[in-house]
Amino acid sequence: MKKKLLLTLLVFTALFLAGCTEFNEPIYDESSGFWNEFIVWPLVSTISYFKNLLGTYGLGIIAVTILIRLAILPLMIKQTKSSKKMQEVQPELAKLREKYSSKDAQTQQKYQAEMMALFKERGVNPAAGCLPVLVQMPILIGFYHAISRMNATPEINLGDFLIFPLAEPSITLAILAGVFQLVTLMTGPAMDNPQMRIMMYIMPFMIVGFGLVLPSALTLYWVIGNIISLIQNLVIYKPWNKPKAVPVQTGGKKR
Repeated sequence: MKKKLLLTLLVFTALFLAGCTEFNEPIYDESSGFWNEFIVWPLVSTISYFKNLLGTYGLGIIAVTILIRLAILPLMIKQTKSSKKMQEVQPELAKLREKYSSKDAQTQQKYQAEMMALFKERGVNPAAGCLPVLVQMPILIGFYHAISRMNATPEINLGDFLIFPLAEPSITLAILAGVFQLVTLMTGPAMDNPQMRIMMYIMPFMIVGFGLVLPSALTLYWVIGNIISLIQNLVIYKPWNKPKAVPVQTGGKKR
């Protein structure tokens, strides 16, 4: 799991650096380069299309956010189903941990082998939770560059959404983004994965920190995206139906 998290961080860094040298330059349809032609400009043109259709860039950003979330919905459903299966095998995993409690290498190899056999038998994919994150990374970074470069393009005026100037940071939107991020994580599969659970405490603060320095247009994307994710969790994951953890018996006493 640590290797997967490290790989995710490296991918995130590589994608960010791919376009960081131009993030404050204007963007046009003739802008060259893979990042511009296939990531940034398509996002800019799609946002602009919905702006012309709906009247404001704020509504355009919301429309594009909804489209993106609908596009990755199958991945989110797959992640949720995998998380449910992971939750169902927790009692059996607890028994395996008890059976192979010794920390010597040979015992741990047997534990790993039986654990993977259990996952295979029950159709559990521990890496399924990483896929939606990896898919969303280039989209999120592309959104960041698209908004930043739209803001740097003289022909584009992002304007306001409600009372929030989209070209400037907003403390209110930043806090809303962090709150919705926290609630979304609390109702999602992160709560069932001890290694992912730490994200629940780190990510909201990161989102608030970014929201305090980045344009409100990007923070609006986070807010709407987290609202959609929260609705998905409530409809698909149904956190109120999660069974209570079964205590492991050892020596006639509960642990």
